[in-house]
Amino acid sequence: MSTVIDRNSLPENVRKALAEPQKRAMRVERAAVDAEARTVELSFASDAPYERWWGNEILDCTPAAVNLERLNGRHPLLLNHDTRQQIGVVERAWVDSDRKCRCTVRFSRGALGEEILQDVIDGIRELVSVGYSIDDMVLESRTDDVSTYRVTEWTPYEVSIVSIPADASVGVGRSLAAEAATAQPKETRMSDPTTTAPAPAPAPDIRVIESQAISAERERANAIRAMGHAHSLADEATTAINGGTSVDAFRALVLQKLEERGKIKPTVSAEIGLTENETRSFSVARLMYALLEPSDADAQKRAAFEIECSVAARKLRPVDEHGHMGASRSSGYTVPVDVLRGTLAREAKVAEAVRSMLAQRDLTVGTPTAGGNLVATDLLASSFIDLLRNRMVLASLGATVLDGLTGNLAIPSQTAGASTYWVTEGVDVTESQAAFGQVTLTPKTVGMTADFSRKMLLQATPSIEALVRADLANGIASEIDRVGLAGSGTGAEPRGVINTAGIGAVAGGTNGAAPTYAHMVALEEAVGIANADIGSLKYCTNAKMRAQLKLTQVFASTNGQPVWQGSEVNGYAALATNSMPSNLTKGSASGVCSAIAYGNWADLLIGFWSGLDLILDPYALAKSGGRRIVALQDCDVAARRAASFAAMLDALRV
Repeated sequence: MSTVIDRNSLPENVRKALAEPQKRAMRVERAAVDAEARTVELSFASDAPYERWWGNEILDCTPAAVNLERLNGRHPLLLNHDTRQQIGVVERAWVDSDRKCRCTVRFSRGALGEEILQDVIDGIRELVSVGYSIDDMVLESRTDDVSTYRVTEWTPYEVSIVSIPADASVGVGRSLAAEAATAQPKETRMSDPTTTAPAPAPAPDIRVIESQAISAERERANAIRAMGHAHSLADEATTAINGGTSVDAFRALVLQKLEERGKIKPTVSAEIGLTENETRSFSVARLMYALLEPSDADAQKRAAFEIECSVAARKLRPVDEHGHMGASRSSGYTVPVDVLRGTLAREAKVAEAVRSMLAQRDLTVGTPTAGGNLVATDLLASSFIDLLRNRMVLASLGATVLDGLTGNLAIPSQTAGASTYWVTEGVDVTESQAAFGQVTLTPKTVGMTADFSRKMLLQATPSIEALVRADLANGIASEIDRVGLAGSGTGAEPRGVINTAGIGAVAGGTNGAAPTYAHMVALEEAVGIANADIGSLKYCTNAKMRAQLKLTQVFASTNGQPVWQGSEVNGYAALATNSMPSNLTKGSASGVCSAIAYGNWADLLIGFWSGLDLILDPYALAKSGGRRIVALQDCDVAARRAASFAAMLDALRV
């Protein structure tokens, strides 16, 4: 008689195992393949017992027990459970009267789909595996040695063509009774104890090495041939293949040929060519004063150099796909990239001269009348780009900053890796190759307003110059942080990390939940499972969740350490910024949920184009006689690899 199981009463290792994804496999029969329609009808599960390391498992294959909603949503058909290798689609899934779960899959017409379908037709690939999660179960029986559990609720989440079976008792058109005698493979894990001495390493197999070399040469030839065909360079590709040219060398040749044809343009520097002295002499405050006072001939004369540089910088403005410049900004000035990158060494030298003068006169800085009034506030002797970096939480997290861009940027990202295979003697290794995509950065304009008095800008001292640059950097950095973390991706706004499709997801509950140590570990786990747990790994959230995690123990009721300790969570650096939203909604928790993100922040790219544009708004403060400057910066943010990040979007402050 079956007994309902309370999972909390199970040993910890069993509970942990049941929370992990499970897999079973079947054998395809060629009689069930429709080559013309490219479809295969197969069974992917039965109620045959399967020996797990924590006990025997029986899947209840009835319509009430199996949740097929996910598979019936035209779910992808994968190769070897690799989400990056889709070879078809599940068209329909159902539970048959013989207590087997079946589905009809259709293979794609892509190269990989064609290859696997042909292998199925030829009887080379005969195994199909299903990945599933256990939702509920009962204790079927128990002996001194082993317990048998019946899974009464479970959810298949993917179907794959595989090489090694987990449940060989099911298949297309096969009788379970006919296969009942088939021995079940015993599941083992790396952590299981063993007393067996390691076997000596086998001697190298020359035929395997030769096969690998042939496969590598075939991949080189195919890659070069594909590039040659795509760019009408078939003759050059043939010459390169016969001459042993590497793929990278041929790629360089293709770029050269495309440049000669005018298909692509050579890289152009965003700088206008200012010398170090000219960069140091450029004054943003002087340029802004000229902008505020267009009718003041003296102001225009003093800023003649800055205006000339602005005109030169305008000529390097990035253009769109139609050859048009960005937003019309003819009423303002542009601060060149040279100045944004260059250091303000002049201010540092002035400060040092003042200090030297004070020392010679025996004046006391601490006494205003004895010299203190002559000393400026500490100067920010760094470039505008560095100021932006210093003020961006994203930069502190380790995001990659690309500045001085001049056109749309496409950065390659690997979407699928090459497959590996075990082969028997004399059999060639199956061809495979990595698949690549592109992450694009295109100029998007972020704007901010800043109010400056004409008298302040008229002074144009080193300290005023530093203050102006810092104010501009603060405003722009704050908005870049916001969109980098939570940008919507709609309209002109970049898409932020937490809204990027494909990142790991950790849910607190139907209506949200207070974050716990388990949630933090789950974020780390999501990134680790995707093999992305390298690089600048850090946590990021807002001030509310920092406070919540400081009041939450790592292990409840132990009076132990808090989850947020110092500036770390779970052993990784953690930062808090109010740019991370705290007004999200989950279920009935409307507008009160916060986001917590974890990942390799080096895979977040921030690009800057051209210079900083300054435009006068003569109307906003006209009644009070004030002046407002609008600062515009072309930039973009994108995650190079979604799997490098994971987020919890329903964290609550309690």
